[in-house]
Amino acid sequence: MTQRKRILFAISDTGGGHRSGAEALQAALKLHALGDSFEYSTIDLITATGLPLLRSAPGLYDQLSTRWLPLFDLLYQLTNGRRRIDTLAQIAYVSAQRSIRRTLESYKPDIVVSVHPLTNRFIGHSRIAYNMQFRFITVVTDLVSLHTAWGDLDADLCIAPTHEGHDVLLAQGMPADKVVYAGFPGHPKFTACTLSEAAARTALGVDVHRATVLLTAGGVGSGRLKELVIALHSAYPELQLLVVTGRNAALRTELQRIDLARHVHVYGFVDNMEVLMAASDTVVTKAGPGTLMEALVMRRPVIITEAVGMQEHGNIDFVVNRGLGAYAPAVAQIIEAVGSLMDPAVHADTIARLGDSVPRDGASRIADIIIDQLHVSPPLPIKKPRMPAILNRRHEPKEAPTRRVLNLSMSLLERLREHGGLTINWRRRPRKKNRRANRNGE
Repeated sequence: MTQRKRILFAISDTGGGHRSGAEALQAALKLHALGDSFEYSTIDLITATGLPLLRSAPGLYDQLSTRWLPLFDLLYQLTNGRRRIDTLAQIAYVSAQRSIRRTLESYKPDIVVSVHPLTNRFIGHSRIAYNMQFRFITVVTDLVSLHTAWGDLDADLCIAPTHEGHDVLLAQGMPADKVVYAGFPGHPKFTACTLSEAAARTALGVDVHRATVLLTAGGVGSGRLKELVIALHSAYPELQLLVVTGRNAALRTELQRIDLARHVHVYGFVDNMEVLMAASDTVVTKAGPGTLMEALVMRRPVIITEAVGMQEHGNIDFVVNRGLGAYAPAVAQIIEAVGSLMDPAVHADTIARLGDSVPRDGASRIADIIIDQLHVSPPLPIKKPRMPAILNRRHEPKEAPTRRVLNLSMSLLERLREHGGLTINWRRRPRKKNRRANRNGE
C-alpha cells in the first residue's frame, strides 16, 4: 500500500484570511482524484516558536489592527525591506530554532505550504540548517501590496494571486523561475455555487424580487456597520439588506432591536457566505482579501469601505483601477455608490469586467501546482549546510544580541500596555546578574 503524502500548511491566526486560505486549498485538493492520497495538517508556526512576542501574535494583531493601527502601519513600514526582514527573522530564529525543528520533524511533511509571510524564513532556515527533505512553496494571500516577507529566496516556488502581485514579487528580487501566477485561493464552494439570485433568496427565506445588498464587516464584526445600516435603510427604504455581524453578538443584538423593516435581515457568524453572495446584487465590505475575492469570484460588484493596514491599500487599487466596484470610505459615499450600482447598465458593465480580472478557479490551480510539486524530488542534502549568518558563531560578538533585542521589544510593548491598555500575555524572565560585576562588588 502506497504511503499517503503529507501536506503541512504553515499559518498564523493573525486575522482570519491565512487559515481560510489553507482550508480552501485542502478542500480543493480533496476534490481532485488523488485527494484521498494526502494527509493534511495545519500549524500556527508563529505561536509554535514559543517566543514572548510571537506566541501572542494573534491577540497582538487584533489589538494593533483595531486600536493601534498607526503603530501597526509603522511596524509594517519599518520591517518592509529584504535586508531588514531577513535580519529580524534570523534574530528570532536563533531562539526559536529548536521549537521550529521539533514542530517540522513531528509532522514529517513531504511538502510545506506557507500561507503566511512571517513563517517563510523559519521554514527555509530550518530546511537548510537541518537538511530536511521536503518541498517548500509559498501561497500569497495579499493581492497587491506585498510585504517583502512573502518572497523567500529559499522557497521552491512562490504563487501570486494577481498579475500585480506577481510583478511586485519580481521587483522585490524573487527569481522569475520561482514566481507563478495562479489566482487567489478562494474556497471551491464559491466556484461551485450555481444558485441564481432568486433560488438563493428562496433558500434564505428573503424577498425574491427586491434589489439586495450584502453588508459584512469581517469575522469579528466591526467598524461603522450600525451607522451604515441605518443610513442605507433611510436612503433606500425598499432596498433589501443582508447584514453579517460576524462573531460580534452584541452588534447583532443591537441591530435587531432597532425598528427596521422586515426586509432588513441581520445574521451573526455564517458558514453559507456563498449563498448570501448569490442572493445579493452588490457586496459592501472592507478591503480584506478573503471576502473581497470571494465576492469577485461570485461575480458581484464590491464597494470597499476601509482598509485595515497598509497591506490592504493595494486591494482598493485593484478594485478601482479595474472597474470592479468602488471605494467609499464615508457613509455618504457608500450611499452614492450603492445608488450607482443599482443602475442596471452600470451593474452589467461592472460584472462584464470581472470575467477578465479574477479567475474563479484559483484554489484548483494552486492544488494542481501542489500535486505537481509532490512529484518533484526534494533538494539534495547539503554536506555543509548554509546556516543563517546570525547562527554562525564566528560572526557574532561574544555577547549575542538576541536577548537584548527581545528585552527591548518587550519593554517597548510594556510601555504601550501601561499607557494604552494594550494586553499581552507573557512572563518576563528576570535578567541574570553579571557574575563579574558581583565579584567586583558592583
